[in-house]
Amino acid sequence: QLQFVESGGGLVQPGGSLRLSCAASGFTLDYYGVAWFRQAPGKEHEGVSCISFSDERTYYADSVKGRFTISRDNAKNTVYLQMNSLKPEDTGVYYCGAAGDDFIGPSLLARWDHTFYWGQGTQVTVSS
Repeated sequence: QLQFVESGGGLVQPGGSLRLSCAASGFTLDYYGVAWFRQAPGKEHEGVSCISFSDERTYYADSVKGRFTISRDNAKNTVYLQMNSLKPEDTGVYYCGAAGDDFIGPSLLARWDHTFYWGQGTQVTVSS
């Protein structure tokens, strides 16, 4: 089955940090861009960040700029999301999805349905 396996979520206090991992299963990340999305209860999917394969250009939602960092290790077939200075509004299930490298850009963050190979997600809860 071709999908991502997301991990690294948990319960953290406001101001804390988490590092999420998104490992490709059944396929290689070569030539794919990858995007992180999140979904809070009762809300729509929200784009968080994305990274290309060719030049590792990165894009972030305004709500996470300066706090989150996306990176990738192609040798490990994994993409990461380092989340610092977490806020309660960062709470949600975090998913990653693949996209053609040419589609990696700010507009992809508004089109989760243009990505594929989604996994089960990992829950992030920011609460005191």
